[in-house]
Amino acid sequence: MSRPTLLVLAVLLCVSRCVMGGKILVFPMDGSHWINMKVLIEELHTRGHEITVILHRDNWYIKPESNLYKTINLSFSSGFNEHNFGSFVTRILKMRREGTSLWANLALKYEMMKHFYELNKQVVQMLGDIFEDKEIMKSFHDAKYDMVLTDPAFGGGVLLAHRLGLPLVLNVRWTIQGEGHLAIAPSPLSYVPIPGVELTDKMTFTERIKNMMYYFFTRLYLWYVSDSAYKPFVHRYFGPNVHYMELFQAADIWLMRTDFTFEFPRPTMPNVVYMAGFQCKPSKPLPKELEDFVQSSGEHGVIVMTLGTLVANLPEDITASIATVFAQLPQKVMWRHQGKRPSTLGNNTLLLDWLPQNDLLGHPKTKVFVAHGGTNGVQEAIYHGVPLVGLPLMFDQQDNLFRMKVRGVANVLDIATLNEDNFLAALKAVLYEPSYRQNMKRLSELHRDQPIKPLDRAMFWIEFVMRHKGGKHLRTESYKMSKIQYYSIDVLAFLLALMLTATAVFISLLKFLWRRFLSRSKLKKE
Repeated sequence: MSRPTLLVLAVLLCVSRCVMGGKILVFPMDGSHWINMKVLIEELHTRGHEITVILHRDNWYIKPESNLYKTINLSFSSGFNEHNFGSFVTRILKMRREGTSLWANLALKYEMMKHFYELNKQVVQMLGDIFEDKEIMKSFHDAKYDMVLTDPAFGGGVLLAHRLGLPLVLNVRWTIQGEGHLAIAPSPLSYVPIPGVELTDKMTFTERIKNMMYYFFTRLYLWYVSDSAYKPFVHRYFGPNVHYMELFQAADIWLMRTDFTFEFPRPTMPNVVYMAGFQCKPSKPLPKELEDFVQSSGEHGVIVMTLGTLVANLPEDITASIATVFAQLPQKVMWRHQGKRPSTLGNNTLLLDWLPQNDLLGHPKTKVFVAHGGTNGVQEAIYHGVPLVGLPLMFDQQDNLFRMKVRGVANVLDIATLNEDNFLAALKAVLYEPSYRQNMKRLSELHRDQPIKPLDRAMFWIEFVMRHKGGKHLRTESYKMSKIQYYSIDVLAFLLALMLTATAVFISLLKFLWRRFLSRSKLKKE
């Protein structure tokens, strides 16, 4: 092929990339959810797409200025800010440690219900302010976006996408009604455990009763937390016959931050795309001072500990116990901790305000990951094959770590009953029992053995929605059906009525024939 021809082809490829670049409106959720959303934004940016991020007054991790995206700065508050949420987490942790009785658990549940009820009210208030602001809505319409990308853990992005009439892609693990699958896919309670109940897909009769009862409890919880806020709002802006979850279920693509090395087997849908580990990548070299510390561990290796973004420091008595245990081990420890330096800290432990989690988990000397069980951290541990000691704090963390525990790759402790003895025993078990590392290595191999990288899969489907203005052929219309129609109760009732009618006619016919037969017999005798 001649040089001029190659030059023309190169120009055409460049032009086609520019032409294919779309305009994407991102309605994010802040905190740890922004960490994985940003991964998608970075990749979309490299592919030539124009990204606009909606930024509310309470921004936390989201930077108002970036070379990756433009921002729309709203003066409205979402109620989701670092200080309030951090205080809530600290309060819940304190309540968990004060007691494990029935009343203590009920008080804990009520506190969480009250908090999320207020958050949902705040989100709905913010959306109402946006919808009523004609200038903002006009700017959204005038921008000619191709689609909306949002995290449906809160409903703002979903409702805004429908208000603007734009195709919708969800970056999802949770919706305002719980785990994402429960909103979109059939979920038989006989083998699909409700998150939080700590059951597998293989349930005994008693466990199925427990699963059913927990399901009814979650429905009561959602009636208070979600229905009370979203129902009247959706009826006002979308019509009295629209249920707010219909708008979630009508999303074109669900990019699910999980897969079946993590999930138990369950039904799914054509527009659910699994991208677990999309944020994971090969480790990069550590900064020199960290690499020197890691190498100083010799044959014993390193323990990495971090409890995520919501809890920078634990209560002092817990940190003292953790530090005491670390000091007894031959391993070196790298611990993300921002509170008061524990007096019992050993020379083998390095405290850091921040640590390169992915790069440390990918280091060959890392032996154990002590973690709170957030989805991002668990998936990075699976990707790099590092077994876990779990200290779940709240939300989905207990459920995430339970799934790791039943696969034999994690030892999980209750933060409320943590002490030196059980923490040391858990660490030694994961460090010295080969099964934990072997099982995690096997899980990592299963997770990595895919025909296409999860991030590339996510990009394909986002761009698919932009190319085709949605993905209606992948969506079920079942969300438009009533419960009576969905479970075919009307059909069963009709068929039952038909059978009863046929049976009644048949019996009446038999009676009629029997009477005629008797009357004829009587006439013959006479």
